[in-house]
Amino acid sequence: MDFPSPLERGVLVSRYKRFFADVVLDDGREITAHCPNPGAMLGLNTPGLPAWVSRSDNPKRKLAHTLELVEADGGLVGINTMHPNRLVAEALAADAIPELTGYATHRREVRYGVNSRVDFLLEAPDRARCWLEVKNCHLRRAGTLAEFPDCVAARSLKHLWELTAMVEAGERAVMLFVIQRSDCDAFAACHDLDPAYAAGLTEAAAAGVEVLVRACEITTVAVRIADRVPWAGSPG
Repeated sequence: MDFPSPLERGVLVSRYKRFFADVVLDDGREITAHCPNPGAMLGLNTPGLPAWVSRSDNPKRKLAHTLELVEADGGLVGINTMHPNRLVAEALAADAIPELTGYATHRREVRYGVNSRVDFLLEAPDRARCWLEVKNCHLRRAGTLAEFPDCVAARSLKHLWELTAMVEAGERAVMLFVIQRSDCDAFAACHDLDPAYAAGLTEAAAAGVEVLVRACEITTVAVRIADRVPWAGSPG
């Protein structure tokens, strides 16, 4: 996924009210950017971090700039939670995720469960449908371990229940975590920040929901789905 225009570099001043970020650009301009991330952004919202923003020329937007990347722990981290679905759509079209190849169609935002929409429904005439949920992950607190979630994620837990129901109905269900950073080589559910989700992920996997984790290659020009990352609950 290429960024639509060259990113502008600056320094993060403050992230507040979840969806706003004040940034001082390298040319001295002070801007307020849209912060497309409802999570806690632990370790990624510290004032003074280098930050990169995109700019839109859409006159209907209230804020022209969007916070896309911050630099933390010596590397770039994607904070835009809208990107993982775009990255996965691109990877599915290119057959870049081996575990998810062989499907004729990839439909997005299909209704399922109780008032839910699955991120992707993969279909082919010769196999069971595959219900695919995608989650953004960018929390790293120790070593090279990526963790999800970074705050209580009740809606994400509901998605695990919906996926489990699909497995019980005889279909395939996959939970895919996209790590928007390149300095992690392991993944685990975050027990201390959301014990209910951590337990739910273990239970869903035991019920047959497949858990996949992918890292990303990130530059200020593009973000790409990269190698598979093992997770702590994996049976093998």
